[in-house]
Amino acid sequence: MDAMDYEGTQSYGHGPAAPAGSPVPRPAVPPPVPAQAPPLSAVERWLRTPRVSDAPGVYAYGHVPSEPGRVPDSRVISRAVLAFLAGVLVWSLRNNGFLSWWQFPLHVLSPHSWSISGHLTRPEVFTQNLYSVLSAAVMVWIFGKLGDWPEVARRYLDTRTRRAWFALAAGVVVWQLSWTGYVPILDAVLDLFPFSWISGGGDPDRAAAVSYSIYALVAVLIAWPCAKYGDWFGLLGQKPEHGTSSRPEQRPQIPAPAATPFDATPADWPELRAAGRSDVAEQLAREVSLGRMNDVDCVRIRHAWKEAGRRPRGVAEFTDAVLRLGGGACLHPSGERDLAFRAAPHDLLGSQVRIGRGVEDERNPFAYRGSGMALDPGLLGTGLLVVGPPGADKTHRIMRPVAESLCLQALTGTAAVVAVAGADTDLGPHEAYDVVISLGDPASRYGLDLYGGTTDPDLAASLLAEALVDGPEADQRRAAAALGQLLGPYAAAHGGFPTVAVLRELLDGSPEAYEDLRRSVHEAGASALLRELDARQRQSTRPGDIGSDLANRIALLDRPAFAESFGGSGRTGLFSMEAALAHPIRVRIELPERGHAEACRVLVRLLVAQFTTAVRGRRAASRFVGLIVDDVGQAVSAETVRALASLPSTRAGMLLGLRTLDDVQEHLRGPLVAAAGCRMSLAGVTAWDGRFFAESWGTTRVETREITRADQSGDMAQRISRVARRVITGHVVTADAVTVREVERERWSASDLAHAVPAGHAVLSLTATTGEHAPPILVDLRG
Repeated sequence: MDAMDYEGTQSYGHGPAAPAGSPVPRPAVPPPVPAQAPPLSAVERWLRTPRVSDAPGVYAYGHVPSEPGRVPDSRVISRAVLAFLAGVLVWSLRNNGFLSWWQFPLHVLSPHSWSISGHLTRPEVFTQNLYSVLSAAVMVWIFGKLGDWPEVARRYLDTRTRRAWFALAAGVVVWQLSWTGYVPILDAVLDLFPFSWISGGGDPDRAAAVSYSIYALVAVLIAWPCAKYGDWFGLLGQKPEHGTSSRPEQRPQIPAPAATPFDATPADWPELRAAGRSDVAEQLAREVSLGRMNDVDCVRIRHAWKEAGRRPRGVAEFTDAVLRLGGGACLHPSGERDLAFRAAPHDLLGSQVRIGRGVEDERNPFAYRGSGMALDPGLLGTGLLVVGPPGADKTHRIMRPVAESLCLQALTGTAAVVAVAGADTDLGPHEAYDVVISLGDPASRYGLDLYGGTTDPDLAASLLAEALVDGPEADQRRAAAALGQLLGPYAAAHGGFPTVAVLRELLDGSPEAYEDLRRSVHEAGASALLRELDARQRQSTRPGDIGSDLANRIALLDRPAFAESFGGSGRTGLFSMEAALAHPIRVRIELPERGHAEACRVLVRLLVAQFTTAVRGRRAASRFVGLIVDDVGQAVSAETVRALASLPSTRAGMLLGLRTLDDVQEHLRGPLVAAAGCRMSLAGVTAWDGRFFAESWGTTRVETREITRADQSGDMAQRISRVARRVITGHVVTADAVTVREVERERWSASDLAHAVPAGHAVLSLTATTGEHAPPILVDLRG
């Protein structure tokens, strides 16, 4: 699996070519500008959706940052409803004459002769009606301010359609109130015209024509502001709705390609246009608009363009491939362009996979309340440790979405993934992976290289010692020295390392095995290495030699079930961690957990050691590599803890799952939790496990309120009042003294983690490779 191939067999036709020398036909007039922009395809809509992340771990796709101090929707609605009901009550009281002071401003401003006349003249009636309309407007303004009605409109009338329907309903209500006289707009307008006009001089037809004309005028006066607010003219013009703007959009123009002003949206491929490749950008934009590309294609081609600039002829090859193949260019070596099934929402443009939603909890930071929560390589690059009992659904909620996300990123060429789990663990179908290694299964197509693909005997000995010895580091050093004394001479004699069976014989101190190896070393002309071999043979005869312990441990892998898993028969292709991670490969390694529990433990330790060795020293790599271990269990060692702490500088990440911290050696439990940059405690953990998380998350300052009951002393009036309130309420009435102070408390205590986290939830803390971090967040994994 070498570098990604830009060539392919599929191409999009461009029609027959024009004969040489013939003039290119041109239309007599330019084509008409379309009256309406074509509908956006799903991929183009995805590309144009804004991505805003105001905190690490927030799902940026379509995210709207929460406003500090934002009043909850329920409170806004209740306040608006209460203000409306209060306004209706006051208006009803006013109309029924219970508020006599309501007419006071009118009496003050009107002439004195109006108040002493016995009957109302037309100017007086007009003034009364006009005053009623103005007072209604003032009441709407006052109670609208009290109920914060503009905020309700801003939150819920955020589209043109909603505003149009609301404006129509408001216009109908105002017209009905005007017709019935509750808001005398119609009466005020009628008073502006002479009575002889309205009566028609006794002619019924003329009177009806004048009356209906006035009615139409009033309807226009009411409908005009409603039409402006609801943008009825824009809807009648069939203009497409974009965002929340109520102003009509301009008709899209299609300028010449050379003068195309591109914006920052990825759908316009600005990086290609900036490099002068407008023809490639137009080709890709056309493919996106026609729905011929998916999200994997868009990210894959964008990554291929970045990589093309690093090769001498990369840009020319990239341009040729895209112009010929469109969205099918720069394919993954497997030829796949997507996964057959996705179990979680993904945003490949941001390399994020959504795992849940932040809970509206007072302990959660404000930016995470109600926001989508996601994981990405920037967070996995500091290491993620997930601890939860079997019933917490750790695999389905966390492990599989992350594995699926890295598999999709591998198809784009931006990642490589190795997933290690049992054969029955659901990390996606086998079709989602390029290499599936079923250890212990004779039908498996691939095997595992015990030495990780290295040719250095000392490094190979160190990897095997890490896997076979789970004791103190001094024992691991002794084991590495003993293995090096065997692997060095064997590699010099045979050009490779021994199989499991041969290595077991050598560690057991078999004289025949040593004699054969000594003869082979002498024939290979590496007699200087015989001293190492002789020293190992002498040490194997001493009591307490570590060789016998290593032989017993390697015997776990020298079983008939693993006869073809490590290349013993020469029929299986061996998977090399170091060689594979140089490509965007998707690997799944299935462990035989049933009947070979100890062997699985050795294999997990070996794979973790090989992974950390393969990624060590990666600084400016363009591809993220990830290791997922569904149950790391008792495979955690001191080297694993050190590897977790060094991940941020290696462009690699690890996702380690645990049923309980009791599976980890006692002296490594605290350092393991502390070394992981991201920590997740699922619902159902024990208080013992929660203690390590609580200590790693530390304390914070909180405000406490202490209430003390004051005495019941006082003067006679106060005592009589307390007695009366006690008779009415049935409770002893006392005064409360409240003391407010700040104290330091644990963010999440061990008891809270064990008993206060609801089912389907988890507490997650995050640290990004850039140094950003987030305190513990209560996450609903089902949201």
